[in-house]
Amino acid sequence: MTNEVKKDMAYNLTEDLLKRYYDLNIQKKELEKEMNHMKKQIHQYFDEAIGREQKGEVKLGKYKVQRVIRSSITYDEEKTVKKLEALNLEDFILLVKRPDTEKLEAAIKIDLVKEDEFLDCKTNKVSQAITVKELSI
Repeated sequence: MTNEVKKDMAYNLTEDLLKRYYDLNIQKKELEKEMNHMKKQIHQYFDEAIGREQKGEVKLGKYKVQRVIRSSITYDEEKTVKKLEALNLEDFILLVKRPDTEKLEAAIKIDLVKEDEFLDCKTNKVSQAITVKELSI
């Protein structure tokens, strides 16, 4: 359900402001697309000139571009745990206790658990978003 704001309650909200927001949002998408294309070109240059996944720096006129390489290592959790268990390295395995929130919510619904007991444990995350669309009048 949409809570529409009455026009007389729309403080400092004008059609011009909405149009400007709408137009800027379209420009932002176009700029991001163009910048992603340029970023791809720069990476291709570095790949050919210096090598794939190699850091580098180029100066052209009054501009300098640098490519930085970041690396992170992750382990396949399931596969790693199996190998650690096979090698009797249980100390290398974390036991993570996590509430089964689906079961808890179901138990609350059927009054198996009192919701009041868990009110201080719950967090309700709320986020706001703005969308502006052009109407065909």
